[in-house]
Amino acid sequence: MNKFFEIIEKVLMPPMTKMAEQRHLRAIRDGIVSTMALIIVGSFFLVIAFPPIPALAEMVKPYLGQILFPFRLTMGLMALYASYGIGNSLAKSYKLDGVSGGILSLAAFLLTMVPQVMEGVGWVLPMGNLGGSGMFVAIIMSIFAVEVMRFLQTRKIMFKMPEGVPDSVARSFEALIPAAVIITTIWIVRHLLGFNIQDFIMGVFKPLVAASNSLGGALIPILLITLLWASGIHGVSVVGAVARPIWLTLLDENINAAANGAEVLPNIVVEPFFQWFVWIGGSGATIALVLWMIFSKSQYLRKLGRAGLIPGICNINEPIVFGVPIMLNPILAIPFIVGPLITGTISYIAMSLNLVARPSILAPWTLPAPIGAYLATGGDWRAIILVLFNIALMMFIYFPFFKMYEKKLLNEEKQQEELAAAE
Repeated sequence: MNKFFEIIEKVLMPPMTKMAEQRHLRAIRDGIVSTMALIIVGSFFLVIAFPPIPALAEMVKPYLGQILFPFRLTMGLMALYASYGIGNSLAKSYKLDGVSGGILSLAAFLLTMVPQVMEGVGWVLPMGNLGGSGMFVAIIMSIFAVEVMRFLQTRKIMFKMPEGVPDSVARSFEALIPAAVIITTIWIVRHLLGFNIQDFIMGVFKPLVAASNSLGGALIPILLITLLWASGIHGVSVVGAVARPIWLTLLDENINAAANGAEVLPNIVVEPFFQWFVWIGGSGATIALVLWMIFSKSQYLRKLGRAGLIPGICNINEPIVFGVPIMLNPILAIPFIVGPLITGTISYIAMSLNLVARPSILAPWTLPAPIGAYLATGGDWRAIILVLFNIALMMFIYFPFFKMYEKKLLNEEKQQEELAAAE
């Protein structure tokens, strides 16, 4: 196992560490994460609109349109908000003005759309591509806008205001030439030449999104995340920067289907799938290990387990990963990696057979897993059963490795006691 870690450290860690520090991926991650508060709050209005209790569902049915307004203006506009966040983050990474970067990115994204005329209303923007389905367009256009801004400003192609002019005014004039270049370029390509930027970008990423919504698409991120964690790298930060736009696109399709009253949602491999059915208690489903630790014969494991129980219930497992430790631990790394692959497979099969509802709600990640799974699936009680089954299964998987590691620590504690007595 030590040889395995050496291979991982030499082969996997250098490119993954580099990827985690890559400025564009970091900006995508930070920009999308900045929208999470809106997405979580907005998605809860979907639960209110379609409560799991039939009597309540009938009561709210006449008010369905009004209840869904916050949902449509938060979840339904997630790509719009993300475009600003990504542009702001990327501009700051270049030490440029974040507000200008965000505004230019937002404008670039909106310019890829063609306003439509509605009689009696006037010009309107179609909302179809402002949500999760437009996430890839938002990412590409944000990068384009900030890179144009950086190219021009590093070459001093901008209006430089004299000293004494307020900073806000100076920044707006510095962004004037980049704004002209960005707007004119997209206007020519999209509106004069008629090239549909939205359809082209979504067409490029469509095979990737489709492939991600499969058993392999679920297991590959699980394997990479647990391997990275076991090697000492924050796996979710690295893999999530690449995968989260795909998961949100698939989640958006589920949300729209749920809002339209679909009984079976189209996608399984969305972010709540991992959060509630795989990462129970944190990456590696370590709540199962904590439940063994609190009754451990090893004083160290018992104290750490009791200290990590409440954070573990809230899906915070850094004290366990770094305290036990699990990373670079040849004994506990095995169930940490293999267990989630098994529970991920079982959960995928259960949802593909429609034994458990597919997630459509992005519930706060610090909720206890049974509650989070219940909410994420729109109030399906079978999701609670699946979570509890996965916890029990993970406890079974962790047990022999836990006992091996406990025996090792007991021997070390005994030696320390003997040394202390001899002194």
